[in-house]
Amino acid sequence: MLFAVLFTDRPDQAALRATYLQAHIDWVAAHQAQVRVAGSLREQLGQVPKGGLWIVESETKESVHQLMQTDPFWTCGLRQSVEVLHWSKALDQQVLV
Repeated sequence: MLFAVLFTDRPDQAALRATYLQAHIDWVAAHQAQVRVAGSLREQLGQVPKGGLWIVESETKESVHQLMQTDPFWTCGLRQSVEVLHWSKALDQQVLV
């Protein structure tokens, strides 16, 4: 199954994000079999991200929660909240990167 995972970061934590960014990127790369798409979300280009969005392939919503709780951005306390939603592609020919 596919899930959309929406993260909101704690406000005013740009330094914390910067400190753990490389560890987070390395973690995402190591889990790309499950975390099929990942990226940050911001209101304006050039701003510090306010959160992130993942598309995750997993058997259950619970396993998505278990996985994301091992991400350095989660373990360092950057994430304020998370929402895990079942996701369906609109067009079958779309390719997940």
